[in-house]
Amino acid sequence: MSRLLRRAMTFTLPLPSPLKRLIAYYHDGEYFRLLARFALPIALQYLLSSSLNMAAVMMIGQLGETAVAAVGLANQIWFLMNLVVFGVVSGAAMFVAQLWGKKDIPGIRRVLGLTVKLGLGVALFFWFLATFYPASILRLYTTDPAVIEQGGRYLRIVAWSYGLYALSAAYYAALRATGNVRLPLIVSSATLSLNVGLAYPLIFGLERLGLPAMGINGAALATLIARLLECFTVLALVYRNRSVPAAASLRDLIEVDLRFMSTVLKPILPVIANETLWSLGITTYNAIYGRIGTQAVAAINIIGAIEQMAFVLFFGLGQATAILIGHQIGAGELEKAYRYGGRSLGLQGSGALLMGGLAWLFAGSIFQVYKVSPEVIASAQSLLTVMALGFWVKACNHVIIIGILRSGGDTRFSLILDGLVIWLVGVPAAAAGAFLFHLPVQWVYALTLSEEVVKFTAGLWRYFSKRWINDLTQNIVRVDVHPETVHPA
Repeated sequence: MSRLLRRAMTFTLPLPSPLKRLIAYYHDGEYFRLLARFALPIALQYLLSSSLNMAAVMMIGQLGETAVAAVGLANQIWFLMNLVVFGVVSGAAMFVAQLWGKKDIPGIRRVLGLTVKLGLGVALFFWFLATFYPASILRLYTTDPAVIEQGGRYLRIVAWSYGLYALSAAYYAALRATGNVRLPLIVSSATLSLNVGLAYPLIFGLERLGLPAMGINGAALATLIARLLECFTVLALVYRNRSVPAAASLRDLIEVDLRFMSTVLKPILPVIANETLWSLGITTYNAIYGRIGTQAVAAINIIGAIEQMAFVLFFGLGQATAILIGHQIGAGELEKAYRYGGRSLGLQGSGALLMGGLAWLFAGSIFQVYKVSPEVIASAQSLLTVMALGFWVKACNHVIIIGILRSGGDTRFSLILDGLVIWLVGVPAAAAGAFLFHLPVQWVYALTLSEEVVKFTAGLWRYFSKRWINDLTQNIVRVDVHPETVHPA
């Protein structure tokens, strides 16, 4: 009897060979430890950002669908600026992560200096457009005069935050790429909390204190104040300890070394072009939605906030994968970098399938919070179904392009995949659906997913080819190298 009991206790079902190989592939404690170290703080930061953004959208939603559409369309110029700046800082982060793998601190600081100059230049350009030509910009998206008037007032205020954001973003990228994900999490979370905390009294007013209701102008002012404090705080925390890799000197920030700039910009420029073309494509989608009608824009903005919330963990995983792969390539561990990319892609895809289903089941319950028409609610419900179905492929493309290809320096292929496919596939499909076939907004939105399918297929092929793995730091000349104690934070 005891022998039978022992056999029963030790009995295990035989596993199929593919499942055994899958378990063995993911049996890597170091990978999961590093992934959790980087992904969780980034995901938490994105969660707070998305939650507070949704709270802000809900507050503006109390002002009606015209206000929701006005802020949503006015933020298209912010969206464009943000993604071009993201192209600059994420392109630079490729170098910083690989340089950190080599512990080349002077090189990191010189790259950061170049990043700051480029980012501020981008912000200045968009500040000029938003300050002097807000109505002209908004007319690209809508013909509704009320939306144009309200959106123009919002833009003239919020445009002053663009440079502050670009400066903070450059330092955040350098900190994350050198392993310090905690400081950006703390500072940006405090900033976003302050933004929402200020937005409510500025939007709706406080009679007891004699503070008048400012409407969407109050939302813009809250953003400006929060960005100012964010920039000041991150700089103060970085420079309180000069051993932090991101503590670039004034010389690093203002130096113009054409040879160095040429070396660094060669792979970064395709990233900037990538983000510029992609962001223009996305804003073209929004222009198409705007031509369908103000109600379509309001519904799209509601779904956008939900999708952003659902994407939290997958954004963190994609960014963390970029850091891990960059460090491994910099340290010469090319095969490990390849394996890390494959593991992250598998996790991203399976997790996104589950999240898409959960979003479809539960996210619709928040629609009643918005003071919008029944037609907007009906459109949002249909859009939610489309978003849930296409969510997994968007998540996979994020980790392929941002986490794998770009971190490996394969920026030209990423440009073709992400920056051109949207114009060759997605935009023509959406335009045809809206203007030739006069389809409702949910079907036009579904047509935009055609580009995601093309990107996923080509991106998967590129990953398996291993041609994306490149050491970007080989041609960077190390200068002023001397022994020093360096800490990530």
